[in-house]
Amino acid sequence: MKTARKQRLILIALMVIGAGVATAFALKSFNENLMYFFPPSDVAAGKAPKDALFRLGGMVVKGSVERPDKSMLVRFKLTDFKQEVTVEYTGILPDLFREGQGIVAHGKLNPQGVFVAEEVLAKHDENYMPPEVAGSLQKPDKPTTGRQL
Repeated sequence: MKTARKQRLILIALMVIGAGVATAFALKSFNENLMYFFPPSDVAAGKAPKDALFRLGGMVVKGSVERPDKSMLVRFKLTDFKQEVTVEYTGILPDLFREGQGIVAHGKLNPQGVFVAEEVLAKHDENYMPPEVAGSLQKPDKPTTGRQL
């Protein structure tokens, strides 16, 4: 094999390896940032991951919002009208947050089974509901599974 041909073959092999490494990094990053949505029924049934971030959506149960002390901690329950999940959030809640309101929170479960939210998102007007929440509330007979966002 001539040296020019050999150099060209090495260059092509390096480009293929480089493209493979770049694809592997892109897929790894995508997989780490992927977040699934689960309704309260699936979380209560144990279908939600225990050690990964995911989104939880539903309606805030009336009378469930409590602030245990004068800290920023808020504890409330979310429901999809089949099951309820306790949520804890430390921070300032959105202005539109209230009981009976549809919300989506993202965070993860602690060892006691309480969803510890990192962020709480409330719907922005009375006609809007996040599609995942609307779907989980409208189809009570259909079993749900984690869905990608």
